[in-house]
Amino acid sequence: MTGATIKRDLRTGRSLWADSAGLGVPVKPLNEAISVDVAIVGAGISGAFMAHELSRDHTVAVLDRRPPLTGSTVASTALLQWEIDLPLTALARGIGLAEARRAYLRSRSAVDALRRIVAEEKIVCGLEDKATLYLAGDAYGHRALRTEAEARAAIGLESRYIGPADLREQFGIDRPGAIVSQGSASADPARLAAALLRRAQTAGATVYSRVEVMEAASDPDGVTLLTDAGHAVRAKSVVFCCGYEFPKGVPTPGAKVISTWAMASMPRQPCPAWLRETLVWEASDPYLYFRMGGDGRLIVGGEDEASPDAHADKAKMKRKCETITLKLSRLLPGVEFEVDYSWAGAFGESATGLPSIAPVPDMDHAWAVMGFGGNGITYSVIASQVVSKAIRGGSDPDADLYAT
Repeated sequence: MTGATIKRDLRTGRSLWADSAGLGVPVKPLNEAISVDVAIVGAGISGAFMAHELSRDHTVAVLDRRPPLTGSTVASTALLQWEIDLPLTALARGIGLAEARRAYLRSRSAVDALRRIVAEEKIVCGLEDKATLYLAGDAYGHRALRTEAEARAAIGLESRYIGPADLREQFGIDRPGAIVSQGSASADPARLAAALLRRAQTAGATVYSRVEVMEAASDPDGVTLLTDAGHAVRAKSVVFCCGYEFPKGVPTPGAKVISTWAMASMPRQPCPAWLRETLVWEASDPYLYFRMGGDGRLIVGGEDEASPDAHADKAKMKRKCETITLKLSRLLPGVEFEVDYSWAGAFGESATGLPSIAPVPDMDHAWAVMGFGGNGITYSVIASQVVSKAIRGGSDPDADLYAT
């Protein structure tokens, strides 16, 4: 593998975040029927933000068929960006300029909201402010990126275009252009989700695991969930936060589940100084993305494939990591690194790059949250805001952006 060596006891198939400290979340078996204000199905990052928000003034039960945090949350590389997979200019062509602007501004405010939550709750998750470097690629070239930077700046988003000479001088990267943006962040997603669930538990929420919801039936007063534990859960409202596992009966037009791969170097990886403060991704398909972790690990991912099952192929893991390494070595030829972790997971895409946050059709008092795109954690914040307002009897002004 050009530019990299393999650690002898490489942790293949194991996410870096699975070995984080502070992941303990107390759980209970479902030994009897219960009744709550809100039932949340899914104990990953989306369910954690939802439980944290709603447990402030509701009784909450979180249900998961697996232990908490063991779904798509630990597969994340946790680039906490406000930038959406589809550029502002391209999104405007799809949903209209006014709506696209609202989507980008809401995404930006969500990253700020995430920072506030972490600060107010004193959550230790390695949260760090980061700039973003968006490199011209085969999907969007330097002319498109120049136009994109101007469109973002016009609505107050901190973005500027730089040409090839500045890109080489400031970052040592040979590409025809890039956008430099401010206001993003990075964190340990597992520690963040675990802390949010524990804060919700302190407020009175209960996490039940392993409990699988087999069926849901609504009536004018609420929803009854039938579980494999043989005990029902009665709730005034239910929120499905199932990551990229689409709930049955929930339409997801234009959405699909694909596979993605990632790896992490050994700690204290020598890298250019600017990389410690910058998230990097490229306007290509598939695109490469990378960042530094708080312990000095280089975390890199990409090579997405349009298959919901390919991530489970162990032989493919080796090939994908070799391809990712080769691409990174071409982009940063002076960086040599030793691979410590490599992992893969499911990842959701939508036609717009926006999530689905909407009522479940033909089921009263039920919502489904599916955080499509590369901004899953950012979208989890938005989902907790949109759904909590609806459950409290209000209406979020941007809810229409995420309606199925």
